[in-house]
Amino acid sequence: MDKKRLLVDMDGVMADVYAQFMAWEFRATGIQYRREDVIGVDEVQAFPNGKKHVYQKYFFESMPVMENAVEIMRQLTHAYELFIVTAAMEFPNSLPEKYRWLDTHFPFIHWKRRVFCGDKSVIQGDILIDDHFKNLDTFSGKTYLFTQPHNANSTDHGHERVANWLEIAEKLL
Repeated sequence: MDKKRLLVDMDGVMADVYAQFMAWEFRATGIQYRREDVIGVDEVQAFPNGKKHVYQKYFFESMPVMENAVEIMRQLTHAYELFIVTAAMEFPNSLPEKYRWLDTHFPFIHWKRRVFCGDKSVIQGDILIDDHFKNLDTFSGKTYLFTQPHNANSTDHGHERVANWLEIAEKLL
């Protein structure tokens, strides 16, 4: 029997982009943000220096990993035809840094299973886990909305919400 194709976003799903923005913003300004401070605001716009940070070296490469993501992703690679699908064209450093980040934290995901793109509407599969409606709304398979501050106050647009990796494991393993 063929395995279902599972597509997983990186930033905001595997990588904790909010923790990264909060740490970099604190370093730049001394202001300590909390997730509840930025509810309903896009992650780059939520921080005064957000646009600057995404153009700085090591921003993407040094992002923390979401809790339980490594262990559960390892299990998912056995149960599904798993691909990482991440937007990596907008910011010049993001593509090589995201590649190295995956090598560091998810070395068990082969390079052939990594899709670096600009527009995710071209991807196809059975299941997509992402934190942005723009990617989920155009996907024809089953969708899971990974809750993040920027989407927390929004309706789910018909996508099933997951709050963390333990919920993903509950639904997919």
